[in-house]
Amino acid sequence: MHVSYLGQTMPLSVDRLIVAGWTGRDHAAVQHHIDELAELGIAPPSQVPLYYRVSNGLLTQAPVIDVLGETSSGEVEPLLIRMDGKLWLGLASDHTDRELEAYSVAASKQACPKPMAAEVWDFDEIAADLDSLILRCEIFENGDWVTYQDGTLAAIRPLAELMAGTEFADGTAMLCGTLGAIGGVRPAAEYRMTLHDPARERSITLEYSARILPIVA
Repeated sequence: MHVSYLGQTMPLSVDRLIVAGWTGRDHAAVQHHIDELAELGIAPPSQVPLYYRVSNGLLTQAPVIDVLGETSSGEVEPLLIRMDGKLWLGLASDHTDRELEAYSVAASKQACPKPMAAEVWDFDEIAADLDSLILRCEIFENGDWVTYQDGTLAAIRPLAELMAGTEFADGTAMLCGTLGAIGGVRPAAEYRMTLHDPARERSITLEYSARILPIVA
């Protein structure tokens, strides 16, 4: 894979991929969500935030991903990458198997590819403006594009704090958490995602579709 910054293309090699969960900045809201899931029989996290180590092979720039069954869905997330001593900010989707999530969150994180955008930004360049960055996700539903997630990085724990909570050496990439789903978490076949920097009037975009594979008994 490759990523680009200001028109310059760089090879991307990820040796360690992490999905950070339970990263909401509002601690009361995070606990409320944990309590809701507990009522559904989903075990609470052992700590907050929690870092799920997944296969580095799940990170992909393919425009179409294959998923098993009809119960998976994507989540727009900031993506941190450390390469050659430098930190980059990108955009990715934590596509997750929701049915498997009820059995094991860790297993559900491993079950689906994680699409990522090809463009990145210099983290140091925008570190002071992170909270103003806008995350947005649209899904194609009932014949039209509808807003599925929309908010700023101010809703997510500071990214520097998330990095400090785990080993973040060269060759590491981390999906940093997401926003609440408007209308509830639900599957979709097509996604459009954006990370927008209003101070510099620029955006990173990601589009992909999910191809459903049959569950053969």
